[in-house]
Amino acid sequence: MPFTFRKRINLLPFLRLNVSKSGTSKTWHIGRWSWNSRNKRHSVDLPGPVNYQSKARGRR
Repeated sequence: MPFTFRKRINLLPFLRLNVSKSGTSKTWHIGRWSWNSRNKRHSVDLPGPVNYQSKARGRR
């Protein structure tokens, strides 16, 4: 079974820093909305078992 390194550090109540072997990323959470700096996706938690995620934008 392969093992991976991953560490999540809470900087503020709404900001997390994720550290892994492949690099770091920041995740912002404001209410039900969140944004991830690595995959450039926005997501919104909707009522019930529903979650909306935007598509990642490609490079130009």
